[in-house]
Amino acid sequence: MRHLPTTTVTDDLGRALRFTRPPQRIVSLVPSDTHSVIALGAGPRLVGVTTYCDAPGVATVGGTKDVDVEAVVALAPDLVIANQEENARKPLEALAGRVPLLVSLPRRVGQGLAHLARLARALGVADDPAVRELIRRSLAVPAEPPPAHARAFVPIWMDPLMTINADTFGSDVLAYTGVANAFGERQRLYPLAADLGKAAAIDPAGRDQRYPRVTLDELRARAPELIVLPDEPYVFSADDEAVLHAAAPSARVVRVSGKDLFWYGAWTIDAIARLVEQLAN
Repeated sequence: MRHLPTTTVTDDLGRALRFTRPPQRIVSLVPSDTHSVIALGAGPRLVGVTTYCDAPGVATVGGTKDVDVEAVVALAPDLVIANQEENARKPLEALAGRVPLLVSLPRRVGQGLAHLARLARALGVADDPAVRELIRRSLAVPAEPPPAHARAFVPIWMDPLMTINADTFGSDVLAYTGVANAFGERQRLYPLAADLGKAAAIDPAGRDQRYPRVTLDELRARAPELIVLPDEPYVFSADDEAVLHAAAPSARVVRVSGKDLFWYGAWTIDAIARLVEQLAN
C-alpha cells in the first residue's frame, strides 16, 4: 500500500496537525490570516470567513468574537484558522473536537512571520515561486528591532482609556519602527479600580494583563514624544484626540492604520516600512 506524505505543523497551543494532502476547504476566523491565505495564493480555497475579513463572495460565519460554530462545521472545513486572543474561547473549544483547528498567538514580529511560513507549509504551497519570494521578503525583516529614538503612547480604547504593554504584537511592531512603548512595563491590574490607582490589586488568577487601563495623569507623567492613534479596534474622534493631546501637549499625534500595527503574517512585511515613514516625520 502506498503511503501519502504527511505534513505536520504545530500550532501555538502545542497541538500537532497532520495533513496527508493540502487543505482544500479553509475557514479563517482572523482577518489577518484571511489576508495571509490570499497572499499565499490559496484564496480560492476559502469557504468561510468572519464579517471583518476582506474576502468578497466567501460565506461569513459571524464575527471574530461571536463565531457561529454550527455554520463553521456545516462548511465541512479541512482546516480552520483561529487566534487565541482575537477569537472567543468558548467557540474555539466547541470547534476543537469537531474540525482541524490551528490556533495562533504571536506576540512578536518574528512569531507572526514564522506563522506565515507555517501556513505555507500547512497549505502545501511552500515551494510555489511566488510564495518562496513572499517568505524571502519576510526573512529580510531583522531578527531584532533597532534602538529606540522616541517613546509613544498607543491607546486602543477611550472609556476606559486602554493601551498595550510590551508583551503584545502591536508593541513589538512599534519597536521595529524605532519607537518604544511608553507603557511597555505596565501590567493590567484587577479590578478596574486598581488599574486606575483607586484600590488595592487582587491576584489576576491567570487573566490577561497585557492591556492595562490607564489614567490621563499617568499619560501626563510619562510625557511621551508621540501619541499613536490606530483606527482599530476603536476609532478615535477629534474630541478624543484633543483630550489625549491636552494630557501630553508636547507629543506629536499620528494617526495610523490599525492593520499596520496589529495584523500579523503577510501584512506585516510592508506595514513596518509604512509605519517607519509615518512615525519618523
